[in-house]
Amino acid sequence: MKHYNDRIRDLREERRLTQQKVAEVLGIRQQVYSKYELGVRSLPIEHLMKLCRFYKASADWILGLDDGEEKSE
Repeated sequence: MKHYNDRIRDLREERRLTQQKVAEVLGIRQQVYSKYELGVRSLPIEHLMKLCRFYKASADWILGLDDGEEKSE
């Protein structure tokens, strides 16, 4: 099972986005976002919600609770 930090990195890379671009969407610095992808820092719920809307992906999928294909809510 993939951890959420792997899934948010995969989502970003599949869309060929930079960490800087995703950080801008979240309203944070790139260095902070990088720590989310590395698993060094926990992803706050408000950022999870923004990522779900941005990627049109379910929170269950990002969190690894649903291991099926990427699904929209």
